[in-house]
Amino acid sequence: MSDGPRDGSEPVGIDELPVGIDELLERVRAGFVRVGPQEAATAAVDGALLVDIRYAELRERDGLIPGALVVERNELEWRLDPQGSHRAPQAVSHDLRIVVICNEGYASSLAVASLRQLGLHRATDLIGGFQAWRAAGLPVEV
Repeated sequence: MSDGPRDGSEPVGIDELPVGIDELLERVRAGFVRVGPQEAATAAVDGALLVDIRYAELRERDGLIPGALVVERNELEWRLDPQGSHRAPQAVSHDLRIVVICNEGYASSLAVASLRQLGLHRATDLIGGFQAWRAAGLPVEV
């Protein structure tokens, strides 16, 4: 008798059913308060770290938020973990306020969930992402 698959395709837990991305986003976002563009700008003035996780092509096409730390999504946890050996100089504390920014505010929510698992309990994301920032008339460097 087999104990179940051993090929990496282990089933989800007995009480866990697979969820779609929309439900996953809803669950993740229920765990923190997201911010709008003006609130993100104010947070940055007050010392929050804005972190742009958009890929290079989008940054080149649309520009950058002045002062934002650019970190590719696949490096985010490595660069923001205050205990990590590859951390960015700005990643000084688990108490650091972080606002993650993607293009439209979807990938950033999932990124925040991961940062919170690392103990970055003040991490949040920008509703609507970079596009909302730009639409609000906030500064963008081309």
